[in-house]
This record gives sequence, structure tokens and C-alpha cells, in this order.
Amino acid sequence: MAFVLELKTASSQPYIKNYVISIVREFGINALVHQQNGKVIAAFASEHPKLRQCLEAIAERLPASCFLTGSNHYEIEGEPDALPEYRPEYPLGLGLCPSCQKEMFDPSSRRYYYPFTSCSHCGGQYGFFTAFPYERANTSFSFFRPCTTCEEETKRAGLREHHRINSCHECGVPVRLMNKENERYANDAGSFRTMFEVAAKALKDNKRVLVKTTMGYRLFYTIDQVHNDSILMMIKAENITNHLSLIEAEFNALLSIERPILHVAVKDKTLKEKLGNTIDVKYPDDGFSILLAKELQRLGEDFVAYEAADVDTKADILMDYDLEVAAQEDLRLFINKDSMFFAEGERVSFPSKLAPSVNTLSVAHGLVGIVDDDVMLFDKMEHFDSVEVERSVVLHGDGRQWHSNQREMEQDEASFMSVIAEHHRFGTKCIGVHFDEEPSFLYYDGKKVIRLVPPKAFHPAELLENMATLREGSDRLVMNLKDKMPDVYAKLEALQMRDGVTLFEATAIILGLEDESMRGVTKEALKFIGKGGLQMDTRVKDNRFDHTAFLSSIVSYQLAGVDTPLLSYSIFESFGDYFSELLQEIRGKTKAETIVLCGSHFANQSLFSRMQRNLKQTPPLMNINYPIGKENAVVGGVYL
Repeated sequence: MAFVLELKTASSQPYIKNYVISIVREFGINALVHQQNGKVIAAFASEHPKLRQCLEAIAERLPASCFLTGSNHYEIEGEPDALPEYRPEYPLGLGLCPSCQKEMFDPSSRRYYYPFTSCSHCGGQYGFFTAFPYERANTSFSFFRPCTTCEEETKRAGLREHHRINSCHECGVPVRLMNKENERYANDAGSFRTMFEVAAKALKDNKRVLVKTTMGYRLFYTIDQVHNDSILMMIKAENITNHLSLIEAEFNALLSIERPILHVAVKDKTLKEKLGNTIDVKYPDDGFSILLAKELQRLGEDFVAYEAADVDTKADILMDYDLEVAAQEDLRLFINKDSMFFAEGERVSFPSKLAPSVNTLSVAHGLVGIVDDDVMLFDKMEHFDSVEVERSVVLHGDGRQWHSNQREMEQDEASFMSVIAEHHRFGTKCIGVHFDEEPSFLYYDGKKVIRLVPPKAFHPAELLENMATLREGSDRLVMNLKDKMPDVYAKLEALQMRDGVTLFEATAIILGLEDESMRGVTKEALKFIGKGGLQMDTRVKDNRFDHTAFLSSIVSYQLAGVDTPLLSYSIFESFGDYFSELLQEIRGKTKAETIVLCGSHFANQSLFSRMQRNLKQTPPLMNINYPIGKENAVVGGVYL
């Protein structure tokens, strides 16, 4: 008989499976471990004397994951007759696993306060990766020869077997801390701890500290310097719910191995006065952030603010080292009580593989998809040398000729197709909407994608004149706007002379928001605590969304004195009704089996909740392993 452990996971990435394999190999137990159909399935030789110890180690050391949703165990006939094998195919940017964190804070460890600590299945490995195949020679760690102990560790069964960038204090990377007056180096446990103590004290003194983490440069500062692009890093887990209002799923995701950024509600009154009602938050992920957070905890801090930066960002203190790091865009996760999906970002989603293979090169947003045996491999373009393909599909506007047989793809069509590919709905009829600044309605007939209601780019030129002539009496609306809201009128007038203006920038201006973007409108909508909204004008004119009618209706409500949070909420509620009604109408005409939602604007609590309610009988499909935003285009492009 074999003992079987099943772990339910929505992710197709192999890091949880490989973590289990490493522990199994460490205990020397014959087993079969594979991943399929949303499960990691491990079948063990049930009579092995260390089986209980191995299972206890898995329970204790396996990192929490956003994707792990449950487990099961049972027995089956048969006995595995060999140790499971694995080879790391590509690196990922993940948080540190429990074992690596424990080692980093163990004074007897070779990696005590060593910020580059990681194992084969965690940490910021991706930042040091330079090219396929994933070997040490193809990382920036190739310049550092591992010591005998580290090299032996990579050959021994356990969490660091095959670890490509394994290092410790003896063979690792020295780090320097610099300000205008002096420079200090750290290359052992004592000097590293002192370095992070100094950096934490500088932050406590309201200094700006620029740190080259294993995930890229980050600028840290106190909450007094927070702005729209800031992220609040919570550094003391037990106090998180004192400051933030989180549902259980949000709390668990924050501390997961994926370490996503979440947009959550602020609970503490003092924080609300400084940060507003909602804020982007994260928990420390890599060694640098974790060690800095530890020293800030010792100083009595529960959080610190930071933003993604580069080497030229101005700061009072710089923590740096002589290795190149390629940063990925951080993962932003959307969560409500019923659903969870990636809103945007590259981390965790790339590199990745997806079946089936197609002899096509896909290019979008600096990412490419190429054939790798019988599947497609997706990653940043710079990690590949050359590839032979039959054709290439390139995102519209890229402008480069990659292949003689090349065609362009549109973002909405590629995003739509990426969902169909992830859910393997090839050959079935699907309809959907893509929403990223402009809505677009699409239909997949089982072979190709067709735009039913294409997006209409927003052009602010003559906006005020179009509003004045929209219908009889509309001229009075514009006159009232000029008289009663002169600042807004002046901004709209100036807007008419600019290019590249988005619909939600104009919306935010009419609402009088400081953050003149979709983000600003979204945050304002989250302030609304009522149940029902107002109806915005979301009509279609000439088979396109009518921008003028939509903005005019917002102006009308503003002039009527409607509260801005209610008005902002109503905008997304109205979009939700508009999308749902049109989707159901199209579904009835096409007899489509599936509804698809894609586009970054669906990562909005008000809008998405409305869509869930309206489409309760026909729950829509969305991306699983890939973001619903622009990054999924490279995936869908392969299969268009």
C-alpha cells in the first residue's frame, strides 16, 4: 500500500510540488510526486520508518501559499520504488520560506543576518537570473565561487539541492552602506546585523533609505512621506489587524510565500488621517526587507513605507552591492470574500509554462512566449537568445519586425484569448468583456476572436462642446459647470489640448479628486458604505461606448450636490450593470457557453462585486496564474 497526500492548488507553478519533493528526498523515502488538475499528489512508501517524520516536516515547513486551498489523504494499492527527482527549470521571485527565515535568525547558522539567504524554492532568485538554461553560470552569482560547504549542500538531498545561487557569509556577497560622509561594508554576521541596525535607526530618524534588495531597488521612509505610489510594509504580523481591516483571506495572502501587494481598508484612526481610508500593503519578502523589518521591530515600529525605485533615486542612505539585479513588477492580488485573482504584475506569473505548444513567437510588454518541447515558455525577452518559429505575433504598437511572417495583435483580443487558453476552452463558444480604460466586447467562435463592440479611444478635444450639444438643454449643463465649478471647468478646458488623456482621468477631474486617475476614482468609491448607487449614462452610440454621455451624467450629479464617494461607487455599479446586460444579450444571440472577464479595471471591489451579483447564474472565467491586466497578452497572443 502507498500513503497518498493531496494538496489542492490552483497554481500550475511547480514551487510547492518541488518543495515537497525536497523534503521527501531529505528523508530518503521512495515516493511519486506530480502535479495535475489542480492538485499536488504525493504517494509515499507507507511502511517507511520515517514517513511520519516526513509528513510532520511537510506540515511544519511547507510555506503558506495563496493557491493552497486544502488537503486530503488516503491509501492506494502499490508501492513507489524510487526517490522522486526534480530539476529547477527556471527561477521565481518569492518570499522566504519558513526554513530559510529560521536559519537567517539563528546565531549558530552560517547565514545569520545574511540577506541573500534562500533555498531552491524561495527568495529572490529571479533577480539574478540572466539567461536560459537556469544554471549558476547564467546568473550574476557566477562571479562568486561557492565555498565547499555551500557546494556540497547543492549536491545533498534537501531544500538546497540544485540551488543555483547558494551562498553564505564565507562565499557570499559583501554589501555596503553609504551616505555623504562615510561608507561601511558588511561581510559577516556581526557587520551585517550592525548595518541593518544603522539603516533602521536612520528610518526612525525620518531619513530616506534606498536598498538594493534581491527584488530590485526599494526606497524606504516613514509614513509622513507617503504618497499615491507608496506601499505600506507591515512588519509585525501580530499587530497587522490593529491597523488594517482585513478578511481572513487577505491576512493569509499577505503572509503567503507569494507575498503580494494588497489594497485594503485602514482601521486605525491615526493612520487614516495620514493615509486615507485605503492603502496598498505588503509583508516583507526578501532577506533585505525582512532583516530591515526585524530591526525596525526592535525599535517599536509596526510598519514602514516604501516604493519601487532605481539606483538614481535620491536618498539619505544607500545600501548596495556589486551584482546586477533585474527587478520584476510586483504582484498585486485582488481578494473579496468569494474570489481571488492577480490584478497586475510579473512576479510569480513569470517565468511559466502552458500547454499546448504552438510554433509561434508571441511578443508583448517586454515578455515573450516561445516553444519549449511540448509546451509554451513565457518570460522576459532578454533571457532568450534566438528561436526558430513559423510566425510571430506582436502587440500593436511594438514597431519591431521579429519575423518575416508576422502580424499584430490587440491587447483586448490577446487578454481575452489568454483566459480561454488557461481554462482550455479551445473549440467552444465564449463571449467576454475586456476593460482597461475602454470597454471592449469580444466573441470566440471556437476558432478565432471577433470584436463585437470594439473599444473607442477617448479623445478630449471638443469635449465641452460635445457635452453642450449632447441633447436639448445640455448647453445649460456646461454653463452651470463653468459658473459653479470653475476649477473643474478650467481643467477640462486644458484637457482638451492634451494627447493621451484617459477617460478616468477626465472622470477624476470632474469628481474633484487629487489623484486624477482610475486609482483615484477606485479609492473614492471604497469610501461609500451604503447599499445602492445612482445610474450613470452608459449608453452605446454607433456601436461604441459614449464618453460624452457618461461624463455629462457625472457632471449633472456633481452639480446636484451628490456626495463624491456615492458618485464614484455609482460609476462602477453602472458599468457592472452595463457589462452584465450586454453580455447576457450577446450570449443569448451567440449561444456561447462561457463568459470571460479580463482587463485590469475589473480589479475593483465595487465593479467586480456587481458583476458577481449580476452573473451569479453564469459565473465568468478569469485568468488563474496570469494577471488579468496587460501582462496576459503574451499568453493569449500565442493562441490567437
